[in-house]
Amino acid sequence: MKRFHGTVQVGIREKETNKLIAAYPDAIEGEDNDIEDKVMFWYYQQSCSAEERMKNYFVDVLTEKELKAVH
Repeated sequence: MKRFHGTVQVGIREKETNKLIAAYPDAIEGEDNDIEDKVMFWYYQQSCSAEERMKNYFVDVLTEKELKAVH
């Protein structure tokens, strides 16, 4: 089942707490795996030292409240 439909604004969340770690700066569209790979690669480029922590993160759609806070 597809998690991302159409053009979406996404971010990276911590698996345990669901806390937003980083918001991807652009709206993105494509297949779920492509979106997840692109966003995780973007985050890795921001901080190569985050590689170990990234195992505890996942890509998810931002809420309306998060969108307003980011923009």
